[in-house]
Amino acid sequence: MSTKSKARFAVMIAGVAVALAGAVLVACGNSAKAEAVDHATIAFHFSKFTTKELTVPVGTPIEFTLRNDDPIEHEWIVGTAEIHDQHRTGSEAVHDSRPTEVTIPALESRKTVVTFDRPGDYQFVCHLPGHEQYGMRGTIHVVRQ
Repeated sequence: MSTKSKARFAVMIAGVAVALAGAVLVACGNSAKAEAVDHATIAFHFSKFTTKELTVPVGTPIEFTLRNDDPIEHEWIVGTAEIHDQHRTGSEAVHDSRPTEVTIPALESRKTVVTFDRPGDYQFVCHLPGHEQYGMRGTIHVVRQ
């Protein structure tokens, strides 16, 4: 086999590996939607949420433990696209008056209980400057049981 043929073969194998990895991720993402929970811990580490996706049942109170393992403050805001649009341009410095908007100081934890009234996908985001762009966002799938 020529060097050029070997290179093409290596590229083809790499492409197959990437496609298989993507299929595994899609399958894992779909299986995550099948199992609903009534509590969840979401840790923040290196300015990332350790849990990016979870499923909860509609109408059930869900206790969220929000654990900030970073030496900087973060926030956890969950809601619709409209809620996040408001927070991207808002001026609230600290969030603690609503169960879906929580500020978590450095190296601390907070608990909140949220009951989702309607099924759908809700995003959770840290809206501190640059954090969302860095990847601090995830999805809560609210499903009927």
